[in-house]
Amino acid sequence: MRLTLHTDYALRTLLYMGLHADRRVSIQEIADAYDISENHLVKVIHRLSRLGLIDARRGRGGGLVLAHAPEDIRIGDVVRKTEDNMRLVSCEPANPEGAGCILSDMCKLRGALAQALDAFMKVLDETTLADLLPDHDRHMLLARLPGPASDDPIRRV
Repeated sequence: MRLTLHTDYALRTLLYMGLHADRRVSIQEIADAYDISENHLVKVIHRLSRLGLIDARRGRGGGLVLAHAPEDIRIGDVVRKTEDNMRLVSCEPANPEGAGCILSDMCKLRGALAQALDAFMKVLDETTLADLLPDHDRHMLLARLPGPASDDPIRRV
């Protein structure tokens, strides 16, 4: 299974926000931290906001913050909500014009891939954002990401 860039950026955004859960962060800050396009990130933020995963506010005192505690955000839910198509292969029956697969009615590949996808999603369903933010690694992760150091007591050490 390969995730789209949209889902990748959504997960990175949630991770960054989870690391900085004590304050609001900006889109520019996240884009700089991961060296990704701010324009693309705006689309990701908009979707995460519409899904109710983050609270986005404009203006003075604005910024982004998680809408739920990290332990309440399941990674499987995020992937399902940000991926447009979870199919691993496009198994379409052959049609009179010759398009599609001539083996689709007897092929067992689709079933095997469905089982593999179920196993993949089971792991993600059992994983929360909090699981990806262990306290003992937090200071190392923060040291690698740019951002205000004074807001985080761990970072000042």
